[in-house]
Amino acid sequence: MNTTSVKPRPAKASSGTAATPSLSQRALAYQGFRQQIIDARILPGQFVSQRELMEMLEMPLAAVRELIPRLEAAGLIKTVPQRGLQIATVDMKLIRNAWQVRTMIEREAVINFCRVVNQNSINELIESHEAILKRALASTPDDALERDAQSVDWGLHDQMVDAIGNEILSEIYRVNSLHVRLIRYDAQSMRPVQVVPAMEEHLGFLRALAAGDHERALANMMQHIEQSKHRVLEGMFGLEREA
Repeated sequence: MNTTSVKPRPAKASSGTAATPSLSQRALAYQGFRQQIIDARILPGQFVSQRELMEMLEMPLAAVRELIPRLEAAGLIKTVPQRGLQIATVDMKLIRNAWQVRTMIEREAVINFCRVVNQNSINELIESHEAILKRALASTPDDALERDAQSVDWGLHDQMVDAIGNEILSEIYRVNSLHVRLIRYDAQSMRPVQVVPAMEEHLGFLRALAAGDHERALANMMQHIEQSKHRVLEGMFGLEREA
């Protein structure tokens, strides 16, 4: 097994030079919008005005106006005449499309990750997942659990995709993950029961990876992605399996 240490790729900082202030503000506005979705402060189907986005993102109107075409192209918002900007709504088509993209990218990501990750990195990932699982199974309330669990959960997926080393693919994956997060937050009833199965499924993948069983690792991760879709379908539509 290759002993290259695989670490999460830090976000690239904007240049901040006087020659590209508009680009820097667009990047900051986009990151702010992304965080709004992650923190569930922007919800599926919600209407917002440009001024409300200014206040949410703490960015000037010019930056918000430049951000809107990027969000529209990504399918994250649409302009509705007389009503403003509408955040993407969640329906069966979006769920199917988002998980299809996710499955296609992550299959290649897992295959590559099996080749490049080292044992120390795997052990660290196992430890972080076990710590979240222990907190999730504890009887005492943990207000920070959901936030920390999402960081560990999505951190693994992002790390695997970024390990491919293809920035275009990573960007496509990041945009699609925002659709997935909108879907997850729309399934409010599912939020309390997502952490334990997600951590257990991740640990199944990581332990297979630690054992050098790459075929089982791939199968476990693909099953995890499929199970996460079924949990959403069950929570939103009462479906045990996709029609």
